[in-house]
Amino acid sequence: MSTNRTSQGKVSPAVYRRRRLLVLLGLVAVIIAIVLIVVRPGASQGEPASTDGKSAGETEPPVSTEPATAIPTEPTAADGDPCKPDQVLVEAVTDGTEYAADQQPQLSVTITNTGKNACVINAGTSAQVFTIRSGEEQYWTSTDCQTEPVDAEVLLAPGTPISSAVPIIWDRTRSSPDTCEQAREAVPAGGASYHLEVSVAGIESESSKQFMLF
Repeated sequence: MSTNRTSQGKVSPAVYRRRRLLVLLGLVAVIIAIVLIVVRPGASQGEPASTDGKSAGETEPPVSTEPATAIPTEPTAADGDPCKPDQVLVEAVTDGTEYAADQQPQLSVTITNTGKNACVINAGTSAQVFTIRSGEEQYWTSTDCQTEPVDAEVLLAPGTPISSAVPIIWDRTRSSPDTCEQAREAVPAGGASYHLEVSVAGIESESSKQFMLF
């Protein structure tokens, strides 16, 4: 009986080498997985991984602790407030544009509220001033010899003009406070051109009304 036989269970060197290679590959895979967990790909070196969903290095905008500054606004006008000059249109009015020698111009005024709210204005004769000029010369003013002026507080509705109840009749003479009790000098006629200007409560007409005397 022969005694040279291979022992059962003895592994060849090639098998050992394959087993060792598989173990090494497993260790390398574990090390790579640990590195990927600890160090995030793409994160800057030295920055910890963010846990709130934002990239590392991304910061929140600074929050101001200064109190908000209120923006001033224009006060809202209400019905019944005093009229402002920029919401009142004053227009000088005459009953004609040409007057014969025996005709006297009738002067009046129209006031219109151009704003959005009704406002109050003194439209009485105490607040009205009629002035007639020709060129640079002033010939007549209604306040030179005015008698018994009265106040009249009027509520102006938006877009609704009001006019003088009784016109002033100009006698075609020069006026001055010194000539109220005596005859006055007649103004030039024969086709002379004149301009009527009016102010109400200090608000002047934007343009004058032209007319001619013959």
